[in-house]
Amino acid sequence: MMDKISFFSVLPEAVLFVMASLLTLIDLRKQSDQRNLTFGISVIVLLVVGCLLLPKTASTEAVYAFGGLVVVDAFAAWSKVFATVAMLITWVYSREYLHVRSMTKTGGEFYTLSLFALLGIFVMISGNNFLTIYLGLELLTLSSYALVALRRDDVLATEAAMKYFVLGAMASGFLLYGMSMLYGASGTLSIPEFIKAITTGQIKHQVLVFGLVFVAAGLAFKLGVVPFHMWIPDVYQGAPTAITLMIGGAPKLAAFAILVRLLVEGLLPLAHDWQQMLLFLAVASLIVGNLAAIAQDNFKRMLAFSTIAQMGFVLIGFIAGVHNGDDANAANAYSSSMFYVVAYVLTTLVSFGVVLALSSADNENERIADFAGLNKRSPMHAGIMTVALLSLAGIPPMIGFYAKLAVLQALLASQSAWALGTAIFAVLMSVIGAFYYLRVIKVMYFDEPTVTTPVAPVRSSFNAVLSINGLALIVLGMFPAGLMAVCADAMKSLIGG
Repeated sequence: MMDKISFFSVLPEAVLFVMASLLTLIDLRKQSDQRNLTFGISVIVLLVVGCLLLPKTASTEAVYAFGGLVVVDAFAAWSKVFATVAMLITWVYSREYLHVRSMTKTGGEFYTLSLFALLGIFVMISGNNFLTIYLGLELLTLSSYALVALRRDDVLATEAAMKYFVLGAMASGFLLYGMSMLYGASGTLSIPEFIKAITTGQIKHQVLVFGLVFVAAGLAFKLGVVPFHMWIPDVYQGAPTAITLMIGGAPKLAAFAILVRLLVEGLLPLAHDWQQMLLFLAVASLIVGNLAAIAQDNFKRMLAFSTIAQMGFVLIGFIAGVHNGDDANAANAYSSSMFYVVAYVLTTLVSFGVVLALSSADNENERIADFAGLNKRSPMHAGIMTVALLSLAGIPPMIGFYAKLAVLQALLASQSAWALGTAIFAVLMSVIGAFYYLRVIKVMYFDEPTVTTPVAPVRSSFNAVLSINGLALIVLGMFPAGLMAVCADAMKSLIGG
């Protein structure tokens, strides 16, 4: 019989699962082009889930449930809150886009599959067992595959879904094989028990490193870093913009969480080994992401390569956590990476939100040239997009500047031999990256518009959320202490410090 602790620990997940299943059945009975009922119920579900999660953010102790398969701590609670907010904003931005393209005419799969994807994110975040984390990962990725292929008559979307599925299946195989190697070496799938097995010193180090290589490869794909990155630009460009936004938002928080659960919480004694791997991935991602983005004329594809570079910055925080076996800087480094991921997700929501606002039934408006003279057609959208691009470039006072600064400070605080060189290299790559962001701003304000008609009006709720989202990039950049404290407390609840 399920005990009360186990039940209440997974109550948000239970609500998501039950309501996603019921909503799938309800949606089959309703014939509505806009799926107002499906949208309304989905929003209510997320609000309820958010209310259930907020009390857990104040928890000072981790709660283990279902025989240690699940853990609920402040890190898990805050990560789930951020993911829920990101998904809610995604739905608000995507609603009109889906309706105009008749993607909700035959069913509300976008909302139901998104709920299942969010459930997978929650399971990944709270996983305390290798298989629990893997099951959550597969629930998220399978839902994402279906979402990318939602427009069955779109050749680009179908091609992107196939590439995503094939490469994703291969990455999942890498991750599962790596986990099997770790299980074979330790005899356990439980993360706490695995740590105990490592500390005994009875496991061969070579076997652990071999398994670690495959785990790192699988995680690198999910994060979208070089050399496991090529699905990112293809999926970002090929998928409908609403789906691109969904994939580029909340799942990034899940990718960060699985990195924390597996590497920081589970394999921290092997930090010397996986930090070297992540250092290579970070440097390669900064180079490829920034240089490739310069050559793009498709805005969504440019943001895809930008994402690769941004994830490289996230990894910099991970390589600064432990130095010569000393983890005194760990909480600072990993909380900086968490802050960076949250800042990136907020900025991505804004940038793709503007693209969705500019889209029409017959034109995605995803080429950089489509933004020509946007300031003359819609000063508000041009201004909000400028804020997002400046944040991605790391220019003050936007949140992206403080996110980069926090990661670099954590890197220098590690006092490792390669910290200064890596920090200088990251700054140089950021300067190069600023070019393609500023290029779009130049196009919006100084190029003559190819279309002279004003931007078509969107729902007032869309503009309200977009404005608040854009304003948050400035306010959190000027006053980052609150969000940084949240990230620091969440990380301290996980690893202490």
